[in-house]
Amino acid sequence: MNKRKPFLTSLLLLPLLLSAQTTSNDYTRFVNPFIGTQTDETGALSGSTFPGATMPQGMVQLSPETEQMVTWDPCSGYDYNKDVIYGFTHTHLSGTGCTDLIDVSLMPLSSAVPPEQLSAADFGQHYSHEKESARPGYYQVLLQESGVNVELSATTRTGIHRYTFPEGKPQTVVLDLDRGTFRGEAYYSKRRTYDVIQAQIRLVDDHTIEGYRVITGWAKLRKVYFRAEFSKPFSQHLLMNGGLNVGNSDVVNGRTLRTALTFDPKEGNELIVKVAISPVDHEGARKNMLAEAKSWRFDDYAQAAHDVWQRELSRIEVEGTDEQKTIFYTGLYHVLMQPNTMSDVDGRYMDTNFEIKQMPEGQAYHSTFSLWDTFRAAHPLYTLIAPDVAAQFVRDMVLHHQTYGYLPIWDLWGQDNYCMIGNHAIPVLADAIMAELPGIDVEAAYQAMVESSTRSHFNSPFEVWEKYGYMPQTLQDESVSITMEQSFDDACVALVAKKLGKTDDYERFHRRSMFYKNLFDPATGFFRPKDEQGRWMEGFDPLSYEQPCFVEGNAWQYLWFVPHDPQGLIDLFGGEKGLLKKLDENFSLTATSGEVNGNASGFIGQYAHGNEPSHHTVYLYNFAGRHERTQELVEQVRSEFYRATPCGYAGNDDCGQMSAWYIFSALGFYPFHAGSAEYVIGTPLFAKATLHLENGHDFVISAPNKTTERIHVKSVKLNGKPIKDYTLTHQQIMSGGVLEFRMK
Repeated sequence: MNKRKPFLTSLLLLPLLLSAQTTSNDYTRFVNPFIGTQTDETGALSGSTFPGATMPQGMVQLSPETEQMVTWDPCSGYDYNKDVIYGFTHTHLSGTGCTDLIDVSLMPLSSAVPPEQLSAADFGQHYSHEKESARPGYYQVLLQESGVNVELSATTRTGIHRYTFPEGKPQTVVLDLDRGTFRGEAYYSKRRTYDVIQAQIRLVDDHTIEGYRVITGWAKLRKVYFRAEFSKPFSQHLLMNGGLNVGNSDVVNGRTLRTALTFDPKEGNELIVKVAISPVDHEGARKNMLAEAKSWRFDDYAQAAHDVWQRELSRIEVEGTDEQKTIFYTGLYHVLMQPNTMSDVDGRYMDTNFEIKQMPEGQAYHSTFSLWDTFRAAHPLYTLIAPDVAAQFVRDMVLHHQTYGYLPIWDLWGQDNYCMIGNHAIPVLADAIMAELPGIDVEAAYQAMVESSTRSHFNSPFEVWEKYGYMPQTLQDESVSITMEQSFDDACVALVAKKLGKTDDYERFHRRSMFYKNLFDPATGFFRPKDEQGRWMEGFDPLSYEQPCFVEGNAWQYLWFVPHDPQGLIDLFGGEKGLLKKLDENFSLTATSGEVNGNASGFIGQYAHGNEPSHHTVYLYNFAGRHERTQELVEQVRSEFYRATPCGYAGNDDCGQMSAWYIFSALGFYPFHAGSAEYVIGTPLFAKATLHLENGHDFVISAPNKTTERIHVKSVKLNGKPIKDYTLTHQQIMSGGVLEFRMK
């Protein structure tokens, strides 16, 4: 097999793709973009995904808004339960637990818009799911009040709209720069609100509008520039700054800006709109438009998007039922959406210090690093199936370190919002180095890991860490969770130090990786908070979600977060029998404290699959010799918490982490210790799956006697040799071959 071409991050190669023939195995037909857009019947968080058009790592995510003002659930702006659309915006977050973006809203109407209506932003329209459809790179909906059929597609940096208006009716398009997210006190911080700082709309000519807005919110002082081009001239325009009608002016500056453009129906019922965006400046938006969206042929863009997605989804080929394929390929689609391209076609990007920087030719800069979530499985999946892109992410994180002095924590639109805890770019870089990923500067990456582990920053007071050997709750809030997660990050640094022969660093960080033991209380059998005197804090309840020492979980869910040292955890419980007893209790205990935590859902006992701290726990049985119990739980999670329906996720997809768990677990292995470039064996879902690796090799997972009823593994062989320790290395997979399961 020929070596695969690099992962596409722009549409510069689209002319070549347009001539490609659709294969008989069209993986895009198994993608249902509506999965994850609806809250399930238990009331758990929705997947918070969006159904609109985007490209792999696209800067543009063009999708409808069903919320007057987007709140934290769903953060994507689209709720399948709602029946009104308020506009179509060009940027979204997929599956996150916090909200931002929602930029540059367009809404077509078949009526004139008076100033008072434009000022009030009163142009929501009903729709029905019967007249709505979506596939990778394409979205369509019929707006009921206006009768306008809306179709959307996208390139990497440009949104493409096609509006088909009713015959003979007025044609109006409203552009709104004031749409966005919740204004007021954000739920996750009393210090942050969402607000438009400054905006501009400028009429360039009767076919073109340019503008920008500066927003403060989850990402501070975020700048979005845009250029909108229309396939026919607008005959009239109305510009508004709040309630102020600016008359015949061609430019308006302010904070609450909207314009209504009127088009002559005699020019035809169809209107094409192209909207290019840039985080840098207007010139960037113009160049992005020129490079990616010269044509006015909407169908060509939709076909090109299909071809790119088909190419990327074909990295993994599975044989299963249509329902299984739908869940699998939709999950892969959700993973590959982000992180997002944040550089223009000319390579310029806005650095973390608000300076314009230049990427080397052929490289893109990325953001949207939801690392507390994605280090666990989403990034290891990139390392495995798209190492060229994974290498780009590593380079981008190192660039972030060069400005900030430490690696990103939660990077959005080039800015760190410091959401969540830990320093989980570290395991991403460790995974890349341990996997011997080509195209990265190992020494620069390692230096970034060390400095991010020693230079104090938000939620990481390392002078406290080194002094006490844990985070005292009296000095650091969320102390138990931070202690557990920082111990893991230190273990990742130690792994790389050992690989690179840096003995002193290895000893230092290995010692720190054992700090988690200092918060284990043998009397209760849990990790619990201490003060700076080493005394246990009072009022401990392992079932409670309201204890300030934990983050998005309780003591049960954090009890198992020792993926770097399962033997150490076994020892704390007095051996394998003690661990197994506690694990069994974890998956059977249904008692509650009476509190409700929206992030905890998808329960099996105290296991909560709807949030990330639990994700590796089902595989822990492997380390105590009970492989069959891991296999049973993997199958239970797969079958109960993933469905081919709009409410198909048990919680937020979190930039693809929920999806990545399924992809790995369906293949039959999982990165239990993310950062080690190793995997533990589970149980396959498919009789056959093939990874078409970028180095030209194929890695085949075969389970010839697999059936729905057969979930237990009798034996597993790699290239004919038994795997007795139920572990698999990255290098073994990259060498190609056959992983064969025999089911009981």
